[in-house]
Amino acid sequence: MTGRGTAAAVVALLTLALLGPVHATQIDQEASRVGFTLKTRWGKTLVGHFPRHEGVITRMSGGMHQVRLRLSTADVEIEDSTTFTRLTRGDGFFDAARYPWVEFVSDPYPVSLIREGGRLGGVLTIRGVERRETFVVSPPDCDDPGVGCDIVARGTVDRDDYHMGRWGFALSDEVVFSLHMRIAPDDGT
Repeated sequence: MTGRGTAAAVVALLTLALLGPVHATQIDQEASRVGFTLKTRWGKTLVGHFPRHEGVITRMSGGMHQVRLRLSTADVEIEDSTTFTRLTRGDGFFDAARYPWVEFVSDPYPVSLIREGGRLGGVLTIRGVERRETFVVSPPDCDDPGVGCDIVARGTVDRDDYHMGRWGFALSDEVVFSLHMRIAPDDGT
């Protein structure tokens, strides 16, 4: 862990200690979908999926929440293309052998964000590069988002910002992430 990462972890732990007890809810891995799209220089849209992901939503004192999400790069798939699947897992894109996870840790946010939609900032880590990014949470289609309907968020990142620019002759720079999240059923504990 870098000095900056250690300092951030210490600050987060101190903040949690000052805020009091927390409650964590797992993201439902089976019911949630995480994907991305990118375009080839020839205009074809490639659709990718992270079939293996894990996450937790932490409810903190004071009514704030925070989401932590991890996406397995070793399992990433591009629809209908073993070639592009291999390339996105390879060292010119996600480099799954060296960086097995894409991670997102949101800023604390009020629950109203999930009920009304809006902007969710946080730190995205790809290939060991940490950058502040913003995802846009859509207004929900139901009264109980995450249970009765998906929590939907989208965000666009530039591949070059994360040292994934190797295939620039074939792929556009923008990667659009889309998340359709469901909360895991409460096990009663």
